[in-house]
Amino acid sequence: MFRHELPAPEWFTADDSVLGVALVFPLQGPAGIFGPACELCARLAAEEVNRDGGVLGRELRLVPVDGSGAPHEIADEVGALVDLGAVQGVTGWHISSVRQALAPRIAHRVPYVYTALYEGGEDTAGVFLTSETPHDQLRPAMELLARERGVRRWFVVGNDYVWPRRTARSARGYARGCGGRVAGEAYLPLGTHDFAPVLRRVERSGADAVLMLLVGSDAVRFNREFAAYGLDARCLRLSTLMDENMLVASGPTATEDLYSTAGFFASLANRDTLDFHGRYAARYGVEAPALGSLGESCYEGVLLLAALLKRAGALDVSAIGAAAGAGAVSYEGPRGLIRLRDAHVRQRIYLARADGLDFDVLTELDARPQGDRA
Repeated sequence: MFRHELPAPEWFTADDSVLGVALVFPLQGPAGIFGPACELCARLAAEEVNRDGGVLGRELRLVPVDGSGAPHEIADEVGALVDLGAVQGVTGWHISSVRQALAPRIAHRVPYVYTALYEGGEDTAGVFLTSETPHDQLRPAMELLARERGVRRWFVVGNDYVWPRRTARSARGYARGCGGRVAGEAYLPLGTHDFAPVLRRVERSGADAVLMLLVGSDAVRFNREFAAYGLDARCLRLSTLMDENMLVASGPTATEDLYSTAGFFASLANRDTLDFHGRYAARYGVEAPALGSLGESCYEGVLLLAALLKRAGALDVSAIGAAAGAGAVSYEGPRGLIRLRDAHVRQRIYLARADGLDFDVLTELDARPQGDRA
C-alpha cells in the first residue's frame, strides 16, 4: 500500500504528458471471478482513447488498484496516489462499501467514475456513475415477472453490506406495487460457502421467486446449492448482478429458470455489441475472459471519464461538474449512445434468461411507472 511517507513507486513519473487513472477493480475474493474482464475491458478503452489523441493532449495511463480488500485500506491507497500526483482520475468496478469509503477521500480532488450497479442515491460532488440502479433495473424486472410469471412471494438472499440491504428495501416496495410481498430476507458475509440454512428458509417461506443480491463466486455457489436442493423446480431466480463468467462457473444444470437484468449482455445482437466483440477478440484472442456486463462496465467508465475531461477542457473537479451539469456530456460505446444526466448515465436495460452457458435476452425493460405505459 502506498503511504504518504513512502517514496514514489518506481513506475511513477511527474511527466505532464501522462494522465494517470486509478483503476480500482477486484483481484481476489468473491468478485475476483470477473476482475480479469474488468481490467482487459478498461485497458482496451484506454488504448482506443489514446489512439484517438488521448485526453487533453495527454496519454491516458491506467494504474491498477486491488478493490477487493478492506474499504478503508483501498481508500488509503487511492488517496495516496492522488496525494503523489500519480493519478488525476479514478474509475472501476468495486462494491458500494468501497465507494462509500473512497468518495469522501478523493471525489472533491479528482473525478471519480463508478461503474458498478448499485443501490442508488449517490450524490457526492465529483462522483459520476455509469451503473444501473434498482429503479430502472430491478423495478421493471419484478413488475414483468409478476405479470408474466405470476410471481407474488419473493425471498431476498444477499451479501451483508449496503448494496443488498438497500436494494432489498426498494424491492419490498416494488413487490407491494405488484400485489405481492417479500416473504423473507437473509444476508450472509462475503465469501459464504454453506447456503443450506438459507435454502431451508426459502423452502419454508413458500416463495415462488428468489431475488439474488450475491457477489461473484458467492452467487455461483448459491446457484449450485439451490439446484442441488431442488428449489429450481419451484422458484425462479432473479439477479441484478449475474454476468457470463458467473453463469459459466455455475454450470448449465444450476441455472434453470434464472433471470438476469443489466444494461449489457454479450449475446445482444446489435451493431454496438458486435463491434465491441470484434475489437475485444482482436486485441486479446478467443481465450480471453468472457465479456459480460460487469467487466464491460469498466470500458464504459474509461469512456465516460475521457468524455467528462474533454468536455470540461480541464482537470479541475468544479469545471468537470459544471460541464456535466449542463447535460452536454455523452459518448458512444458498447451500450450505444450514452448521455449523462444528474451524474448518472441514461441507458437501455434488458431482461435475460439463462440458456445453458449463455443468456437469452428476452426484452428491453420499460423503466416508466406502469400507469404511464401505453
